[in-house]
Amino acid sequence: MIQLNPRIARSLCTLFALTSASVFAEPITPSRVNELPPAEQAAWKTYLEKSQTSALAEQVALQAEVTANSLPKALRAPSGGDFKLKFEAGDPWFGGEEAKVLADSILSFQTPTGGWSKHLGFADGTRKPGMQWTSQSEPGEPFHYAATFDNHSTTAEMDLVAGVWLATKREDCKQAFVRGLNFILAAQYPNGGWPQVYPLEGVYHDDITFNDDAMTLVLRQLHGITLNQPCYAFLDEPQRQQAAAALAKGIDCVLKTQVMQNGSKTVWCAQIDPLTLQPSSARKMEPATLSGLESAKLLKFLMEIPSPSPEMVTCIDGGLKWFGEAKIADPPSSEVRWARFYDLKTGKPVFPGRDGVLYETFEAMAAKNKLGYDFYTTLPGSIVSNSQKKWRKMLASQAAR
Repeated sequence: MIQLNPRIARSLCTLFALTSASVFAEPITPSRVNELPPAEQAAWKTYLEKSQTSALAEQVALQAEVTANSLPKALRAPSGGDFKLKFEAGDPWFGGEEAKVLADSILSFQTPTGGWSKHLGFADGTRKPGMQWTSQSEPGEPFHYAATFDNHSTTAEMDLVAGVWLATKREDCKQAFVRGLNFILAAQYPNGGWPQVYPLEGVYHDDITFNDDAMTLVLRQLHGITLNQPCYAFLDEPQRQQAAAALAKGIDCVLKTQVMQNGSKTVWCAQIDPLTLQPSSARKMEPATLSGLESAKLLKFLMEIPSPSPEMVTCIDGGLKWFGEAKIADPPSSEVRWARFYDLKTGKPVFPGRDGVLYETFEAMAAKNKLGYDFYTTLPGSIVSNSQKKWRKMLASQAAR
């Protein structure tokens, strides 16, 4: 019988337990929908049918352009980095030439369904007839990330056209935003969550996605609409009511997906199975774990909502308590930080590698993997302190009325 060094044995046991705890993503399929309670099946079947219809319509629209322009095949869209706005609505920049040119390009890449892809090269000019709406797949292959909320996509483009409308009253920007809002409403699941990609693409792209703040940014935008912020003033009351209803359903989904550990509320997993509402995994370095980064941003958003319900107060209190206990002190530098990933059962920091292995320490993971991913964050520090103070002050003010 082989005798292992006790320290190595403990590490192997921990590694096996962490790896076996991973929950692999499953797409939404008719067979899975049929396993739901009968009362829930109709809404999900309708959702699947609309998704499939939208996907087919996009393919038909692109092929019609290819045929009309006598192209041998579709053109690939130019690639670019993440699209993030540097300015907030109301800034003079939105009325300038740079914003006009950028808006023209962004409008041309809006998909027939109403969303936008990611990593598009908007700086290369407007979309040409017969060109794909996504740069993430080769012409002739199934669309990949054709329209998505990943990497700030869709919500950032909607903020751009809303800002340009506020500055210039361009009708095409107004109409593009309305189409984007309709896209958000169509993409929302019957239980209030949003997938990473719509029309649905399968595997982890179907998961309710907090990763990279995808769902949080959608909720934040809907909240801005319900507050009737100036850049959304062109929307009518029925549209604001639709946005408010979607926001309420989304927040209800957030409350339902907060992970419980040992009877206590904690935070959220970056991906959630849309049918079971249980933590799920995405890529190898994105296992089913508690998220220290995305949960912090989600919690900050929840704390900005006025007149929170008792359920939301309990949710926020649980999240704040968890962050207070999950902090990692670094004695040499006096810096307090949090890990991006925490084990679902033990609550301890874990460090997933691109090799699919969950390591107990960052050093062990870094020794065997290429990095390029944020494994630590200090963001929760300001939320636990400053944001919490403002939130509790708001609660006290409301209670005194």
